[in-house]
Amino acid sequence: MDHKETIIQATIALIEENGEDLGSITVREISKRAGVGLGLVNYHFGNKDKLIELCVERIINGIVEQFQKVREKTEGLTSFEKLEYLGNMTLDFLFEHYAVSRISMLTDMKNPTPNDNTHRTYAAYLPLVAACRPDWDQHTVKRKTFCLISMMQQIFLRHETASATFDIDLSQKENRRAWHTQILHDILEV
Repeated sequence: MDHKETIIQATIALIEENGEDLGSITVREISKRAGVGLGLVNYHFGNKDKLIELCVERIINGIVEQFQKVREKTEGLTSFEKLEYLGNMTLDFLFEHYAVSRISMLTDMKNPTPNDNTHRTYAAYLPLVAACRPDWDQHTVKRKTFCLISMMQQIFLRHETASATFDIDLSQKENRRAWHTQILHDILEV
């Protein structure tokens, strides 16, 4: 493994250990864990924030891969139930890994790329939305899927405001799930 990858792996381990307290991770701690000099961290990544952003992206990529395999876990469910399952899984992950999810989402919004995590999440949802509404044309399915993903991002990023607006505590799992089911009914018109 080269120095760059060693630094990434050490940083991912520290992110996982520190949970939501990403600000407490230092370059000194990263370099010590990786067994490299302090200068190599900045040489390869520019600064700690860029390194953490890259590592968060890797962590989220692994989760998105799981989302794309949701069909295997949901055999026997209706299309709507599969979409509901994926949405609950997504929202639970976002709220349980707030700092990592927020960094990933804001990075995608700030610097969108064709294969960023938001797009990959959209791609995982697209066939499920299409299966729920086979009567819709492709353009409508794409538009409605985009609306669903955007709504979920906003509920996550602005959950305090949304909770006050909708008079529901979205930090509570059961409330989020009920809200998500209602949003699916609204967007899918079922």
